[in-house]
Amino acid sequence: MGSDRAHLMAHYEASARMALPAWGLPADSALQLVCLSENATYRVQDPATGRYSALRIHRTGYHPPGAVESELAWLQALRADAGIPTAPVVPTLEGTLVARAGGHQAVLFEWLVGKAPSPGQLPQLMGVLGELAARMHLHSRHWRRPRGFVRFRWDVPACLGPRARWGPWQAGLGGGRAEHGVLGRAAAVAAARLAELGTGPDRFGLVHADMRLANLLLDGDRLAVIDFDDCGFSWYLYDLACTLSFLEDRPDVAELCHSWLGGYRRAAPVTREAEAAIPTFIMVRRLTLLGWAASHPSADEAGAIGPRFASATCELAEAYLSLSS
Repeated sequence: MGSDRAHLMAHYEASARMALPAWGLPADSALQLVCLSENATYRVQDPATGRYSALRIHRTGYHPPGAVESELAWLQALRADAGIPTAPVVPTLEGTLVARAGGHQAVLFEWLVGKAPSPGQLPQLMGVLGELAARMHLHSRHWRRPRGFVRFRWDVPACLGPRARWGPWQAGLGGGRAEHGVLGRAAAVAAARLAELGTGPDRFGLVHADMRLANLLLDGDRLAVIDFDDCGFSWYLYDLACTLSFLEDRPDVAELCHSWLGGYRRAAPVTREAEAAIPTFIMVRRLTLLGWAASHPSADEAGAIGPRFASATCELAEAYLSLSS
């Protein structure tokens, strides 16, 4: 896996250097890899001014034509219309928002100062995150999307199906038949619950879909949301489950959810049906991450979650099934 990651990093860096001249930056500008996940993100320093920016090189084939432009359209509208703190997009010299280099799409953002919060800071941030999510969801409900807007869905097939977007959850489980059985039952119950909940406009719409710690920047009291690369159409409260990514087995999850909902309700209502489905959203997200870890072995967090992730997911599934019985 180490050699695969090194090869992938070299490939992304070559594409990044090919993309830099689109913004008038020298190809030999200082590059520092910040994150390797669905895409590669670099900190770029302009040698003429010393200013930093963030260059994102997209994974080939992840998005259909027009999807990246659609993401950026919503991001810019959130900044302009709703005051959501996120990174401004830097146009190319030709005035486009997306450049193409080495078979990849590339986007440049202004650099935001801040650090990803630690898991220990999450209890103090959940109310703020809930309110931010609600403001984003309110905007998405009423925003007149531009013509040709295209983003994918995070629904049951995309999360739990055999052709799940991040790979089937079964691929992330190295255990035996018993483990597959408990997760299969949990997946079936979750799918049935979401079918019953439905996708009405009061509970389903355009969401960030990856609003976890790694995609937040904290600078003093200022909290910014970044990386809308996975934004798409899903249940609004799926964003709560995304905030708990990789942390679903924390003992204070119930308190964290309560704080998030309190913040959310300061800006938007939550239906009782949607609130009751929170354990289901958390289970679905965890299963989705199980597939992601198997299909993204070179990603930073895939190598950091450890071998217990699959067994802990089974324990979560057993607890979820006990609530459903």
